[in-house]
Amino acid sequence: MNAPLPASETLRAALAGLLDGLPPRQATQAVERLIASYRGATPTDAPILRDRADVAAYAAYRMPATFEAVSAALGALADAAPDWVPGGHVDVGGGTGAATWAVTATWEGTRPVTVLDWAEPALALGREIAAANPALREARWQRSRIGAALTVESTDLVTVSYVLNELTAPDRTALVDAAAAAAQAVVIVEPGTPDGYARVIEARDRLIGAGFHIAAPCPHSAACPIAPGADWCHFSARVSRSSLHRQVKGGSLAYEDEKFSYVAATRFRPAPAASRVVRKPQIRKGQVLLDLCEGLDATGPALRRTTVTKRHGDLYKAARDAGWGDPWPP
Repeated sequence: MNAPLPASETLRAALAGLLDGLPPRQATQAVERLIASYRGATPTDAPILRDRADVAAYAAYRMPATFEAVSAALGALADAAPDWVPGGHVDVGGGTGAATWAVTATWEGTRPVTVLDWAEPALALGREIAAANPALREARWQRSRIGAALTVESTDLVTVSYVLNELTAPDRTALVDAAAAAAQAVVIVEPGTPDGYARVIEARDRLIGAGFHIAAPCPHSAACPIAPGADWCHFSARVSRSSLHRQVKGGSLAYEDEKFSYVAATRFRPAPAASRVVRKPQIRKGQVLLDLCEGLDATGPALRRTTVTKRHGDLYKAARDAGWGDPWPP
């Protein structure tokens, strides 16, 4: 009996046929419009995904990247809470459900899953794609306005990925508060831009205010040591590019890097990393430079660059293998 495919491969196979019958030019135009919408200001009463063509283009173009970014965030949460497995999952603003696929890739087994979104075409397509994933065949796809009137049923895990950028400030606050009231763990992912990071920090502060502890990426629940406006915390996930990616963006690379910011927080006390690599490591002859966000000490959290050399032995080998976003030491 053949072993089941990893969730990422199953998802790609499910996405492969979505654009059949959709003229390439129409798919490209739909993607370009969606990119412009996501980068701009979208009224909360106007769903970005309007029809089947929009949703097919969005799913084929964005789901693999969203899946990889959310998987990275969930993996960091799992590392910080190795004995915890969510018994239920609600994906707020989940669209076609990329985060639900990421959850099934992070924790084995089945659980009650609900996807909330206001775009019925996205929910319909998400339900269709989910038929390929045994862990999602009983998922509920529920139309819901994402904003001040949102209610989230009690569950173990709430994910909110690439949603806050679509909302007004009051609606962002209401969403984070609703997630915090409902869940044992909340994971929020936003684009890895200064504005995306600012929204994540805003959500992080509200979660801490609601009694949550930060599990990742921060090694602490204190204030972020990055001076506002001076820099931003973000990470990178490698994504295999589809033919649609190459068609829209040009070029022939088989991959691209998805930049994202995130926070994972829990009501229970996690075991966060002692420090985390917050920039791409610089490998030089005989040494590796690591930029770290460190946990609390006598002076509080801090950003620090450390140099690991050959004289550090096994630690040097680990530093050469370390990636952007990894915990340190390994």
